[in-house]
Amino acid sequence: MKVLCIGHSSWDISVPVDEYPVENTKYRYNEKYAAGGGPASNAAFLLGKWGIDTVIATVIGSDDFGTKIKKEFQEIKVNTEYIETTYEKDTSFSFILINKKNGNRTVFNVATEHPPLKKYNYDFTPDIILTDGHDYGASQNALTKYPNAISVIDAGRVTQELIELCKYIKYIVCSKGFAETVTGLKFNYDNPQTLVNIYNKLQNKYPNANIVITLEEHGALYQVNNQIKIMPGLKCNTVDTTGAGDIFHGAFVYGLANNFDFEKIITIANIAAGLSVQKMGSRLSIPSLSEVLDYYARQTGAISNTQPQQQIPNNQMPQNNGMNQ
Repeated sequence: MKVLCIGHSSWDISVPVDEYPVENTKYRYNEKYAAGGGPASNAAFLLGKWGIDTVIATVIGSDDFGTKIKKEFQEIKVNTEYIETTYEKDTSFSFILINKKNGNRTVFNVATEHPPLKKYNYDFTPDIILTDGHDYGASQNALTKYPNAISVIDAGRVTQELIELCKYIKYIVCSKGFAETVTGLKFNYDNPQTLVNIYNKLQNKYPNANIVITLEEHGALYQVNNQIKIMPGLKCNTVDTTGAGDIFHGAFVYGLANNFDFEKIITIANIAAGLSVQKMGSRLSIPSLSEVLDYYARQTGAISNTQPQQQIPNNQMPQNNGMNQ
């Protein structure tokens, strides 16, 4: 299986802090984590690391950050032939503050603009296309040119172009914020019916898509056999949430590439994201495939006699089971 990932690349520098900086104050930090970033790019990196034949189509600047990003991909054998270098704009750069107390991150992305890809021709036919929606033209072209490819979108933000792209996607894997904004509803975990209402409204908007909503520490909301379910998140000590969604998407595509059943795909993606938040950095925190599969193997025995997830029939929430650590 060959996977084409289309989207944004950046160079990320993450700095752990004890508290959010106060305006007009100087700080000195001696700990940092630097690596490439970007939604589709992080997913592509995971796929390359996990041995999937992966191509990344993205734009970088002709600067040191761009050179480093390309080198990272080459080191794990991701095909970089379709990385385009612009000599007019710098590589996108993100400065990320990590709250040591809870692992939450604040991202400052610095880019005058995100230049689009100029070349839409590929010398291969992808089996799977993953887009993060940052490059509407390149994404729409690939979806049109390869209608038989399995399409996946990382809907982590809300733009009109991304909302439009979702109409042509088979698997919409979106953030909680995307789901709330598009539906105009809010999640209330004390009222399971709100989860059902949001999911159904989003499904009605995109009736031809399989939808998964990532709920951060609460796991993932999805539907199998007309049953809306929650795959609970791992219970763990959160160090840094940066890139967890990207890692979920990469692992999700890995499951598709290996023809896993839908619930196994979501379980594997959930585990990968859960393991990642226990380490600093986004790309640096991507777990190895063996870590994820070993975790999955340990848990399958523990849950074989129970339901692997919460089920939400209409307005009733059964007891929590599942892939908890």
